[in-house]
Amino acid sequence: MAKVQTVTGEVDCRQLGRVLMHEHVFVINHEYQVNYPETWDDDERTADAVNKLVALKSAGIDTIVDLTVLGLGRDIRRVRAVAEKSPVTIIAATGFYTFADLPTYLRVRGPGRMFGGEEPLVGMFVKDITEGIAGTGIRAGILKCVTDAPGVTPDIERILRAVARAHLITGVPISTHTDALAERGLDQQKIFAEEGVDLGAVVIGHSGDTDDLDYLQRLIDAGSYLGMDRFGLDGIMTFEKRVATVAALVRRGYASRMVLSHDTSCHTQNVPDDYRAKNWPNWQFQHIVDDVVPALLNAGVAPRDIETMLVDNPREIFTAG
Repeated sequence: MAKVQTVTGEVDCRQLGRVLMHEHVFVINHEYQVNYPETWDDDERTADAVNKLVALKSAGIDTIVDLTVLGLGRDIRRVRAVAEKSPVTIIAATGFYTFADLPTYLRVRGPGRMFGGEEPLVGMFVKDITEGIAGTGIRAGILKCVTDAPGVTPDIERILRAVARAHLITGVPISTHTDALAERGLDQQKIFAEEGVDLGAVVIGHSGDTDDLDYLQRLIDAGSYLGMDRFGLDGIMTFEKRVATVAALVRRGYASRMVLSHDTSCHTQNVPDDYRAKNWPNWQFQHIVDDVVPALLNAGVAPRDIETMLVDNPREIFTAG
């Protein structure tokens, strides 16, 4: 049986259990944190993260995929400190998160750039997957990229193609961030297909931010999985519409093409804790188990279809590599 790399070592894909496919442990702004260290207490944040994952395990979730990559403050040593005490398995990612431009260090390197040379992104991603991240030996198990409202800028295209090439070299799956309202998933699929990627190895993320079934049908017809992965962010789309969209696709026979998640975190420096608690109270790890699953059942989704989305599809995504 296929294996998947996790923060605490290699795991048989059959042991992943119920999986949330698009989450985060910590989202950090390192430059801010280095200059204002009073904003972060390692011991406190680690303990809080472990407690949240202990509660998540008790609720019935076995694995989370941590899609925190460069641009979101990935710090694999901090994630390892949580993973070593957590009953929930954590899968780490490699890739790059930006809506438009790469930082200067990368923007000036590569073919056609100021200092030339080979595309550095491919080598970075492959090393994270095959050797480990930041000298820790912790190997990424999935690739991540972004296409948001600005569209396929020159740097976004570089990242998409580098992710595609790293996938072809390593076989690990790809998960994305998209602006669903702008139908950016189609842009991603086009570039991945040009690079020779089997679109069945791709999860088009944040697809649940729209109830445009025609758009979602096009993504499925091209072969990709849909990430219905922002449950709890009710300001972007209501809980009721998110549930109704998943239920409608299940009725069309597509439970086998969707995964569920929240895109939340144990802690993010990008959203103040008090704002999050007041405005997005459901944006937390147990929302799917506590609220989404019962709502899907009430909408006519069978328990077997829910297990398909939480267990079977994640296992297949990681097994395919």
